[in-house]
Formats: sequence, C-alpha cells, structure tokens
Amino acid sequence: MSFSSDSPNWRWLRFDQLSVHDLHALLRLRQDVFVVEQACLYADIDGLDPQCLHGLGQSADGMLAAYARVVPPGLKFDEPAIGRVIVAPAWRGRSLGGVLMREAIAATRHAYPGAAIRISAQAHLQSFYRSLGFETVSGPYEEDGIAHIDMLSRPGPP
Repeated sequence: MSFSSDSPNWRWLRFDQLSVHDLHALLRLRQDVFVVEQACLYADIDGLDPQCLHGLGQSADGMLAAYARVVPPGLKFDEPAIGRVIVAPAWRGRSLGGVLMREAIAATRHAYPGAAIRISAQAHLQSFYRSLGFETVSGPYEEDGIAHIDMLSRPGPP
C-alpha cells in the first residue's frame, strides 16, 4: 500500500452521508487504535454515531489518515463535543493531530456558532489541547482504564 505524503483531503459528513466504505474505514481505524493498540476493551460503537458529524482526512489514494467526530450538544455533554480524535499510525509524526483538531474545532464552530466546545481528553495530552485553546475544567478521572480530564474551549468574540 502506498501512502501519499501530501496533506489529507478533509470531509465533514453526517452519518447518513457516509458511504459504507467510509463507515468501514472509520470503524476499523477506531478499533485498531483505541481497542487493539491501546489495549482498551470498551464499546466503541456507543450509539452516538448516527447523530454525529464525522470528519475524515483521506489521502489522495483514499486511505483514512485521520478522523474525529463532533457530538451535538445535549447528547453527551451540555456543549457540543469533539471526540474519537485519531491519527492513523502510518500518518503519525507529521503534526497531523493539530491539523485534525483545528479542522474539528472549525467544523464544530460552524455547526454550533457561539457554543463552547468540550472534550474528554486523555490526561497525557493536556498540553497539546491547551495549545489549541482548551482549558482544563475537571480533575483527572479514569475512563476505560485511561486517565482523562474534561477540557473546554470557550467561544471567542463573534
């Protein structure tokens, strides 16, 4: 399999806009990283996907390089939330995580203007998310065997 070194092409789609190939690729990537690589047994298919906005960063050859989802307000938290943030192993080390999060923040702000954005972040990534404008709003807690913290990005001026 060849990998393009160019930046991925970003698409933000509602669940009903995902092709079966898109859905398979995103579920496979989430499983490979969150369940297998991180050795974390949890129910990834949590029933929220049908209501979410899905961000796919795909290479020129169609490989899913990065993914995140935007959860509507009131479904998991009072605020809209960004979750399932993931960069494929073959694409790591290219600063794609920051690009992915900036894309996700922009998509969330477009879908929910004026709203704060919440994330449940793995605690060891706190500095990364702070660099993107998130502030810690909870103490550490364990989720699926991994230390997490809640972080919030408050809306900026209009």
